Amino acid sequence: MTKLMPVRYSKYIKLIHIIGDVAAIAISIGAAFALDSTKEQPSYLISLLCSLLGWFICTVLLGTYHIYRTTTRIRVVVTALKALLLYVVLLEAGLNISGTQFIERHTLVYHYCVLVGLIVLWRISVTTALRIYRREGYNLRKVIIAGHNEMAQELKHFFKAHPEFGYKFLGSFHNNTDTNDRQYIGKISDIEEFVKKNEVDEVYCCPFDLTREETSWLINFADNNLLRVKFLPEPGSYTHQQFKIDFYDILPVLIVRSIPLDDAINQFFKRSFDIVFSLTIITLLLSWLLPVLALLIKLNSKGPVLFKQVRSGLDNKPFYCFKLRTMYVNTRSNSQLAKRGDSRITPIGAFLRKTSLDELPQFFNVLLGQMSIVGPRPHMLKADEEYAMVAEKYKVRHFVKPGITGLSQVRGYRGDTTETYQVRGRIRLDIFYLENWSFYLDLKIIFYTVYNVIKGDKHAF
Repeated sequence: MTKLMPVRYSKYIKLIHIIGDVAAIAISIGAAFALDSTKEQPSYLISLLCSLLGWFICTVLLGTYHIYRTTTRIRVVVTALKALLLYVVLLEAGLNISGTQFIERHTLVYHYCVLVGLIVLWRISVTTALRIYRREGYNLRKVIIAGHNEMAQELKHFFKAHPEFGYKFLGSFHNNTDTNDRQYIGKISDIEEFVKKNEVDEVYCCPFDLTREETSWLINFADNNLLRVKFLPEPGSYTHQQFKIDFYDILPVLIVRSIPLDDAINQFFKRSFDIVFSLTIITLLLSWLLPVLALLIKLNSKGPVLFKQVRSGLDNKPFYCFKLRTMYVNTRSNSQLAKRGDSRITPIGAFLRKTSLDELPQFFNVLLGQMSIVGPRPHMLKADEEYAMVAEKYKVRHFVKPGITGLSQVRGYRGDTTETYQVRGRIRLDIFYLENWSFYLDLKIIFYTVYNVIKGDKHAF
């Protein structure tokens, strides 16, 4: 019996998003014209065609419609917002370059605002509806696992914990009959008969649990039976790393470490936020608070108000990191880290360090482009050398700008690093951050940083 090609609904989901975006553009232009009281208005049809052309150029460039089953709602929205940002830039650039102003500025603003609201609402509505639909047992993909290891177990738990993604796990096939696998169906050789009877859509293969001949047979069988094969990595290899495939002509090249902040649009978002946020803090807070703290520091001990220290930044390049001075002037500032009860810390310095107020001048580092609001914390050069000897992949953290606060700081790895596990834990979270960066993650880290300052952080000293 010939197996029919399984129906793939992904293309219809993309079509639904496209139809919704076209409708959103049409409605937003119509709404903008309706809100505009000016009698002379450009042709609606010309405006619509120009807007649609600009929108589809942006979505093609950014791959906006590459939406998968496991794509989170927040990622779907962020991807749409990137396209909207590029759309606005492209439209404004086109109008400025052409030197024409056939549409009023306030009409454009109306169009942008309504369009953002409609597209974001559409994305959330479609994604939520699909998840409900799949949780009810529709639009499912039948899957099996070939092999039995830790990664296979984690995948089973994922399928069970997330029915909204629409995967129906049928069972496992492997040659290890001594396991307590409750969903074990048969050996690798039994896959062929089971697949033909149950119309399986995808096979997740653990290649390190299969022989070379079995893996080769499985690939050939899948190709001849319209079956998708996906491979699981060996347990413990490339932990938490995200892979990316690039093409040199027709040669596929596997990039082991894919970093979201390598993307120009992501860099633009993060840098724009850094500038706006740091300028806001400098203008509204530091303009009056820094003189007060400077006076207290001067009254408390002799020495400069600011403490400048060379630290490692983006691409491991050194820069001067600014802090409020919290110690008596000493010769060990660049060679010995502060510790709890350190006699070098002044009375006012202890307060500044406990409340993190000593870090406030680093907003100037952010404005200068040397740091970011959120990122791995910069270390002095001697600490860099010491940490690199005890923490694997330490240098990876220098792929992104250092930050005033970071994921490791809000997760309890602030302050004391006398134990090796503390250093390794901090670096592990730093690497997780740069490989899984999102604007939403930055906002969460900022929120928990403020929360910890208000609540009081027991790790701060």
